[in-house]
Amino acid sequence: MNNAVNNGDWSGSWVAERLGVQLVGDDELTELLGLALRRNPKRAHLLVSNVLGKHVPQSPSVVYGAGFALGRRVRDLLGADEAARAVVLGYAETATGLGHSVADGIGLAPYLHSTRRPVAGVARAGGFEESHSHATSHLLLPEDPALLVGDGPLVLVDDEFSTGNTVLNTIRDLHERYPRRRYVVVALVDMRSAADAGRLEGFAREIGARVDLVAAASGTVRLPDGVLEKGQQLVARYEEAPGARDCVESSATAARARPAPDHPHPDSERTWQTLPHPHITPVDLHWPPGLPDGGRHGFTPAHRTRLEGALPAMAARLAEALPADTGSVLVLGFEELMYAPLRLARELEQVAEGVEVRYSTTTRSPVLAVDDPGYAIRTRLVFPAHDDPADGPGERYAYNVAGAGFDAVIAVVDSTADTPELHAPEGLLAQLAVHTPHVLLAVVPSYVPGPLALPERAVPERHSMLPEPLRGPAFSSYAPEEVGWLLQDLSDVTLEAPTEEREEAIQSGGAHYAESLPVEYQPSEQYQALFHAALEESAARLAQAVGAVTEIVLAERSPRPVLVSLARAGTPVGVLMRRWAQFRHGLELPHYAVSIVRGRGIDANALRWLAAHHDPRDVVFVDGWTGKGAITRELAVALEEFEKSDGITGFDPEIAVLADPGSCVRTYGTRDDYLIPSACLNSTVSGLISRTVLRADLVGPNDYHGAKFYRELAGTDVSVAFLDAVSARFPEVLDAVDATAKELLSADRAPTWEGWAAVERISEEYGIHDVNLVKPGVGETTRVLLRRVPWKILARAGAGADLDHVRLLAEQRGVPVEEVAELPYTCVGLIHPKYTRGATGADGRAVNV
Repeated sequence: MNNAVNNGDWSGSWVAERLGVQLVGDDELTELLGLALRRNPKRAHLLVSNVLGKHVPQSPSVVYGAGFALGRRVRDLLGADEAARAVVLGYAETATGLGHSVADGIGLAPYLHSTRRPVAGVARAGGFEESHSHATSHLLLPEDPALLVGDGPLVLVDDEFSTGNTVLNTIRDLHERYPRRRYVVVALVDMRSAADAGRLEGFAREIGARVDLVAAASGTVRLPDGVLEKGQQLVARYEEAPGARDCVESSATAARARPAPDHPHPDSERTWQTLPHPHITPVDLHWPPGLPDGGRHGFTPAHRTRLEGALPAMAARLAEALPADTGSVLVLGFEELMYAPLRLARELEQVAEGVEVRYSTTTRSPVLAVDDPGYAIRTRLVFPAHDDPADGPGERYAYNVAGAGFDAVIAVVDSTADTPELHAPEGLLAQLAVHTPHVLLAVVPSYVPGPLALPERAVPERHSMLPEPLRGPAFSSYAPEEVGWLLQDLSDVTLEAPTEEREEAIQSGGAHYAESLPVEYQPSEQYQALFHAALEESAARLAQAVGAVTEIVLAERSPRPVLVSLARAGTPVGVLMRRWAQFRHGLELPHYAVSIVRGRGIDANALRWLAAHHDPRDVVFVDGWTGKGAITRELAVALEEFEKSDGITGFDPEIAVLADPGSCVRTYGTRDDYLIPSACLNSTVSGLISRTVLRADLVGPNDYHGAKFYRELAGTDVSVAFLDAVSARFPEVLDAVDATAKELLSADRAPTWEGWAAVERISEEYGIHDVNLVKPGVGETTRVLLRRVPWKILARAGAGADLDHVRLLAEQRGVPVEEVAELPYTCVGLIHPKYTRGATGADGRAVNV
């Protein structure tokens, strides 16, 4: 436990020394919190968070990361199934962005925050009181009232818990209308007394529901007798000092501030009111039509996906608008509008090289400003409200902005707040201009629900017909944020056929391989042991290749790529690349899986959905490995046809792969032909998803391609274990990845198509005369043994443990393995040529029937 009063560097020591307030609790408390005083008849002190982004400008990555980490803890607490059914509720105004970040961390949870802004035509679905707040009444205005209906967990998020009254009021109101079995209360800090904590537990028993608590840190505030009166007297004394009430900053910080050109430096309210109108640089974000500006009326996973896709381009517009010599910039949000500015700031942090980005927001809460290192609120800007608030005109505030030395400030407001008051001589923009040479204004359209919305909300009908991606745990065993499947669920359709029947139908031309599924191979204990041994042996090598290919993508393709894996072999690789980007760079990259079928092309509807939600230029297609390059060629042809049919350009046909033994692509982690353990199994290493299906009676012109989710195989699923085993090796391969990526980026990586030439040679040499029946490389050979009717296996002489599983499968299926002295691949699988169920053909010659 830590007593922060004794910490001279703590930003709460000024209040602690004068009022005898003690902050006692976890060691992290002094890093998370400072103290200030406010004009409030119910509570004199204010806990000022250093990671909330409200009163103290902070790195947006720190702010977002704090909420996201809490969301991950909630997801772990609930488990995947319960987390997928959760709804998150945040508190206005302070915790709107925090709650939204928690919802992101949970994964698929829709989000709603309370509001103090009534919206005409939107029915109230609930409300509650926050007794200690400056403005106490909260409204709940979801566009879809069903958002609050259901028996999944309700996650309530606030920045701090002091008494628990707000949470009790909320649960009491909502439980009467929409009863649930479980609630989770989340905060950055839990500062309740033992009595208050017990009261919450008693309340949970009273309503017959479970209430869990998740907080980043906990402690208590020890208040001496008479602290409220002493605090009010202290506030009054400082505010009534000569010039103090009208000053927005002390003389010390005034000396550090930089006035805008031709503006006298202010030292009184009278000076503010005589300022000329500042020059403001507007920035058109091109905010996606119909996308809510926040959670006031609800924010769904589909909205989140659209925002993720649009953020890179919006941040790039902000970066382009900044002056070339900008060294530091503040992105300043507006009261309840916290999440959109936060995400823009975090994205700007990624794209604006050499620029220090900070984030905070304006607020309704009046707080005393004291320019002392031991006080959390050093400076205060005071300006009139500019959004026509329901409770009438009043003062609004921006803290720790004056005198901070920002080269630019980007004010982000919603369109409701873009009023003459905002642009007035005494308004927020004019006052910001005194303290920074550059003020930029970005206006986010205020979302209006339902029939009140503007016509521009609509998206093209073709796109609106396409469903959102499927995600785990409802579809696949992957976590929901790891991948979205642009597929339709055919789990209830019988599609499997015996391998021999499928082979005969495929080779006779009676059916396409994508019209049915092979019976899922069930590995023996011996084969499973080989898989785990191979994974243990190759995990570090795989981690290095994952890191290398991801670094090349980030360096050459896009700083914020949208990973689109080719289902299903590409999907584990896409997930691993996403994990590397998060591990090494703190990036949360969007990742989807789409279907591509040899001879039929890529799923055009999936491309349409991607183009509607992301910039096609950011899309990077991902696969596991190359063989002879058939899919590489297929993708190039399919994208060319798609451009002609839909007029949508920008998709790059260059595939990024883990291994490129066929020398078919430029973007790869290695060109060695070695064992990738995910090739050893089928669905049980690919999220329990089948290979994709394209059949006319199941997939219509407006449908995604299909696939099945084999829930019944969960007992043998190693999908997540495979991912975790590889990503656990990321820290140890950092130096190797840097060296490999540097070498590859400077090398000539132009494809030579050596693999294709080798396949043509083998096809003729062995009398097959069909390159589609020659499957080069360890991965493709394994597929032949698992899913087709193999004829024989060619193995490079001296190949070692990489082929142990191939030899075992070949033995189990009675397939000969022939060693070849000079083979460009480690092995090659030959599918039985001209197969019928009466053919034998194991004598090394093609069978003519």
